[in-house]
Amino acid sequence: MIGQSNLGPLREWEKRDVDVPAEAWERLVSAGSGRRFRRGDVLLRQGDAAAYVLVLVAGRVKVLRTSPDGDVLLLAVRGPGEVLGDVSVLGGDGRSASVVAVEPCTTRAITAERFRELVREEGLEGSFLRHAMSRLREGEAWRAELAALPAGPRLARALLRFADDAGDVALGQTELGQATGLSRSSVAAELARMRDSGLVSTAHRRVVLGDRPGLHELAESGHGTV
Repeated sequence: MIGQSNLGPLREWEKRDVDVPAEAWERLVSAGSGRRFRRGDVLLRQGDAAAYVLVLVAGRVKVLRTSPDGDVLLLAVRGPGEVLGDVSVLGGDGRSASVVAVEPCTTRAITAERFRELVREEGLEGSFLRHAMSRLREGEAWRAELAALPAGPRLARALLRFADDAGDVALGQTELGQATGLSRSSVAAELARMRDSGLVSTAHRRVVLGDRPGLHELAESGHGTV
């Protein structure tokens, strides 16, 4: 972690993924202190006590869960406007997953006690419950969607899912394997095929989508829809 920072005017924090009124969102974000993280920093660690919530203001993070036998599953990539750690704080449980920066991130940290207090005062329990259930359904649907797919369509769907608006996927081969259940060698082989077909270009720990329609066609060559 780089440290605390002054994040500037509230208009920079207006984006939000939780369905809450603008005034309530402003109050939540204003209650936090600024924290910045470098790429690779752990923002939240699985199993730790839930002492605070983070509002992601800038940058992207990956959400990882480690199974009892040591397998690591990449559950999601989250961007600005996401609230991180709210389920554990509201439920009184330990962290259920780790959150790691995939690029430099700026956040607002709100203590657990203050976050619960604001949620009660603003009547936001239902909003955060719906948000948590939506993420749970999203994860279950994603795992079910991938289960029956061959490697090519599976990886194509992952790239489309995790790309930002510019078509940049800030994940390496190991992380893409964690997201899809494929081995690193299988990911490397499929990326090589996609690169040769002009669908993507690759760099160190980065994939850039070059042909979104072509990737959609590949993704849909399996079962289901993208």
